[in-house]
Amino acid sequence: MIWAATGHIFHYSDTWQLIINTGTTIVTFLMVFLIQNTQNRDAKAVHLKLDELIRALKGARNKLVDLEKMSDDELKSLEEQFTRLRQHAETAADKTEHAAAKAERIAQTAEPH
Repeated sequence: MIWAATGHIFHYSDTWQLIINTGTTIVTFLMVFLIQNTQNRDAKAVHLKLDELIRALKGARNKLVDLEKMSDDELKSLEEQFTRLRQHAETAADKTEHAAAKAERIAQTAEPH
């Protein structure tokens, strides 16, 4: 709106365009800074909430509390541990489902018709 309102006054000169572009850049930078600051505060709050949940749960690994402070290698190692845990849980679930299906088939064949 400022561009349209002041353009004809300054005859759309190069100086006028430079001032408008500079002002737009400054406003954009300030908005990005404000948004980033808000996101950082939000992320910090989420981390603190998760830390509290980890501390409150019995059996939770307390080393996960400061996860964001770990090095990339430590994070990669932890990711690999969780991948192995997930694969183990999937294998156990598959075995449980297979055993349940087998038990159901046995029960169906044992029922008198």
